[in-house]
Amino acid sequence: MSARLPVVPNRELGQHFLADENILGVIGRLAELEQSDVVLEIGPGLGVLTRYLADRVARVHAVELDRALEPHLRAALEGRGNVELVFGDAVRLDLAALRPRPTKLVANLPYSVATPLVVESLDGLPSVERWCVMVQREVADRFFAAPGTKAYGAVSVLVQLIAERTGFHPVARTVFRPPPNVDSALVAFRRRSDLPAGYAEVKRLAEAAFAHRRKTLPNSLELAGYAGRDRAARALEALGLPPATRAERLAPADFVGLAEQLA
Repeated sequence: MSARLPVVPNRELGQHFLADENILGVIGRLAELEQSDVVLEIGPGLGVLTRYLADRVARVHAVELDRALEPHLRAALEGRGNVELVFGDAVRLDLAALRPRPTKLVANLPYSVATPLVVESLDGLPSVERWCVMVQREVADRFFAAPGTKAYGAVSVLVQLIAERTGFHPVARTVFRPPPNVDSALVAFRRRSDLPAGYAEVKRLAEAAFAHRRKTLPNSLELAGYAGRDRAARALEALGLPPATRAERLAPADFVGLAEQLA
């Protein structure tokens, strides 16, 4: 284990601490940090990014699962009164209750929960206007994958309905201690619209549609218990789409129309 780390990373939590501060400038640029920002950081680890953020924005809400890191975080953030440390599971916490409300989500996200955290923030944190997150490379690719590609899925649909990508930066494994066994990337995006009408239903539909990727969309929806096959086929035809269409062939906007047809 590298002597640079004051703690032994918790393997059960999949901890890989940000150790190379050279990446911080890239994060700051992609996040377009402003002095008035209120930033939500999930997984501050040893506080390397937290410290950088605190020196540049109005407020940082840093949410950490591992209570054992508290003394190291408090030492790293000493004198920075604009940081609120919150200990708990970000997936279970009521992040919408944070005050002041976060306007940006900037984080080296724990890879095991990166996707659900981003997806839930789209509608669960309406005050967030910009995201800049470090995630596993294949997850970053999935967020903005094009229809018809292998990476395209329910997450792609939901993210693209709400946001547009503003930046992307591959990240070397060597910026972490210990280095992960997967490639990483920074991906930045901004909210481009209000939630579409019936977004909660679109989310349910998208998740059901991709539950059985090798099936046609009507078959997948029936197998997932979302809608009968015949009803789903008629809904597709009403949109001018063949009933044998697969979910990965639909554009994000098609899911909004399909949800309306199936309502």
